[in-house]
Amino acid sequence: MSEYRLKDLVKIKNGRDHKSLADGIYPVYGSGGLMRMVDNYLHDKPSILLPRKGTLNNIQYSEQPFWTVDTLYYTEINQNKVDAYYLYYYLKMLDLNSLSSGTGVPSMTSGAYYGIKVNLPQLDTQKKISTLLYAIDKKIEFNNRINAELEVIAKTLYDYWFIQFDFPDDSPQGQGKPYKTSGGKMVYNPTLKREIPEGWSDKTLSQIANITMGQSPEGSSYNDEGVGTIFYQGSTDFGWLFPTTRQYTTAPSRMAKKGDILLSVRAPVGDMNIANTDCCIGRGLAALNSKTGSDGFLFYVMKYFKQIFDRRNSEGTTFGSITKNDLHSLTLAYPTSDLLKKYDEIVTNYNKTIFERSLENRELIALRDWLLPMLMNGQVTVK
Repeated sequence: MSEYRLKDLVKIKNGRDHKSLADGIYPVYGSGGLMRMVDNYLHDKPSILLPRKGTLNNIQYSEQPFWTVDTLYYTEINQNKVDAYYLYYYLKMLDLNSLSSGTGVPSMTSGAYYGIKVNLPQLDTQKKISTLLYAIDKKIEFNNRINAELEVIAKTLYDYWFIQFDFPDDSPQGQGKPYKTSGGKMVYNPTLKREIPEGWSDKTLSQIANITMGQSPEGSSYNDEGVGTIFYQGSTDFGWLFPTTRQYTTAPSRMAKKGDILLSVRAPVGDMNIANTDCCIGRGLAALNSKTGSDGFLFYVMKYFKQIFDRRNSEGTTFGSITKNDLHSLTLAYPTSDLLKKYDEIVTNYNKTIFERSLENRELIALRDWLLPMLMNGQVTVK
């Protein structure tokens, strides 16, 4: 290992304002990640983006031309001395908050960054390690992209079929054409106060779903040593699809089953995850599953209700929470059984792929995070 200061390896430069730039193909990064796409770039080589103030643990990496705002520094990296991706992970492992020069809002000056000690193995060893980490990260990114695309397809299909009522009309008259657009018969429903397709009905959420409202156990039963039952208090435990286990309880009260939809019933109301194991749920959550086994349909019903909650929030009607009665009484247009079966057959395959790739990502992240410190200190080598 050779010891350097960060000033020996990079030049740190300030980001700039992007508001005058036109829309384009180059990403603009802020302290929270991607902000927008513009028609110009600040730097066109691999770069580590370092936070200046606020959240100091959000170090980012770009391998394509980019622009960055003034809450971040970007770096010009001396790749004759250090591999860019290796250095990115080296810096991510540091506790930058302990180096902060801010008295109120955490902040880092370029001088504070330049003074950081960096211990490096030989460049070829760095490249081997970074190649492994890069491959894991690209696989995670690929899985996330596939998942996002599949979810968009399933949600779009739900909107077409169950909101716009343009599902394929397989009747002799419809011949597979979009139902409403091609003149399918619509009937006024007094409960929903709108027209719905003939043969459909109105139902409440409690009629189509088993709903369990969460209840927090006694605080003295909580632990993080893995004793008892996994416990999720609210949406703060949520990940992209599955929650992150942080707490356990020895006195579980309300339970969710593996595969249940976990719904946030406190702000932000309507956020969702899927329980990937049996678990106890606190008062910030509800657990739902379909009474007819149509969990794919139910998931996108709840996505639709989430849009309504968000719209009302944007209009000034703040939802701090949703009560049991309000949740049970949410109403929807309910389709015929054959259409519901057709949708579920399609979406079940999508969801299966999404779940499998999400679980794979959890395993990849755990593997990467387990290997990372050992790779960096030389306990583990890459052949």
